[in-house]
Amino acid sequence: MSASAPPKQERQLLLLLAAMQFTHLMDFMIVMPLGPEFMKVFGLSTARFGTMVSAYTLASAVMGATGLFWLDRFDRKRALLTLYGVFIVATLACGFVSSATGLMVARTLAGACAGLMGAVVMAIIGDLVPPERRGRAIGTVMASLGLSAVAGVPAGLALASHLGWRGPFWVIGGLAACVWLCLVWVLPPVRQHLAASGVGRQSLAPLAAPGLALGWVLTFCVVFSSFLLIPYLGAYMVGNLGLRLEDLSWVYLAGGAATLVSARLVGQLADRFGPARVLGLLLVGTMGPHLLFTHLGPSPLPVVMGAFMVFMALTSSRSIPTIALITTRVPPMLRGRYMAVNMAASDAASGLSAWASGLMIATAPEGALVGFGHVGWIAVGVSTLSLGILWTLGRSSPLPLSAAAPRAPSADSPA
Repeated sequence: MSASAPPKQERQLLLLLAAMQFTHLMDFMIVMPLGPEFMKVFGLSTARFGTMVSAYTLASAVMGATGLFWLDRFDRKRALLTLYGVFIVATLACGFVSSATGLMVARTLAGACAGLMGAVVMAIIGDLVPPERRGRAIGTVMASLGLSAVAGVPAGLALASHLGWRGPFWVIGGLAACVWLCLVWVLPPVRQHLAASGVGRQSLAPLAAPGLALGWVLTFCVVFSSFLLIPYLGAYMVGNLGLRLEDLSWVYLAGGAATLVSARLVGQLADRFGPARVLGLLLVGTMGPHLLFTHLGPSPLPVVMGAFMVFMALTSSRSIPTIALITTRVPPMLRGRYMAVNMAASDAASGLSAWASGLMIATAPEGALVGFGHVGWIAVGVSTLSLGILWTLGRSSPLPLSAAAPRAPSADSPA
């Protein structure tokens, strides 16, 4: 399939890529609500369970960094199927392990594959979808985040209640295996970057060009500002806003639904008005919800739910124009490696920001979070910094194709 592929064929591929993302997001998200069961079955402390959760994202970040050295050397279809296949084996293994160590190893292996899978998916979209439809394509694939929250996690918990904690991993692995087979059939070979660049012999120097390095910094800051707040929203709603623990499932369900709708809409707007303009508006538009939510007092459930929906719809959508913007600036022969490091930057930002905000937040005896309002201001400050980086990025030139591949020009020049 080329950039001029029929929309129907393009939609089929995007839906399959979204299904693939859904399985790995559900695999990641289902572990957290199963935490009490894991701690009971394996005798884990809270700290050790936290280590198990973080091992997934840390492995993803480390493997993303290693992708800098090799990811563009292979057919993207082969790379994606290999990574997804190992991910499926690791997910199924989670349902068969009998020790905490075995579960940790399986989770680490699944996370190591998941980060690179996301990088390859975005590189495939950049290679096969023309810029005028790229924002919508990324929005379609990233809508899987909202779908996993709306349908995936509740379904996974229902499976756990009927089949035990192993059941969700078996079902996710089986569903992923079906998606893998469909990708074998539908996804064409993606080798244009190999023919155009002789990529196996290239140095890493072009990736350090200011116009490309700024893209990583922009991604880091956008994610960092979001994850200063997101990991603590549940505790904040219960401890500070007066919600009951059982109310959280409805709040997160509504937030997931808002994310599902906003992802497609933001993708369409990015195609129509340009990803840089849409990202700038979203960075400004999230400042109000970030301050409102982090300074909200005890409120009725409908008020909290409405504020949370706006918060999630705008905050989660910022990554769509970010990715659409940076993929247009990267030549195809560098796109896979670039997106791998970009994914590593995203994972590192989420982990570092959650750790940093944890240092600034204290828990009062009655359970309220102290200092969360200050963290909200810091999130706004980082979003303001992101605006400055976006402005600087707009004034810098994309990497010329001649700098990346002097021997052979490519037909897919960056926008």
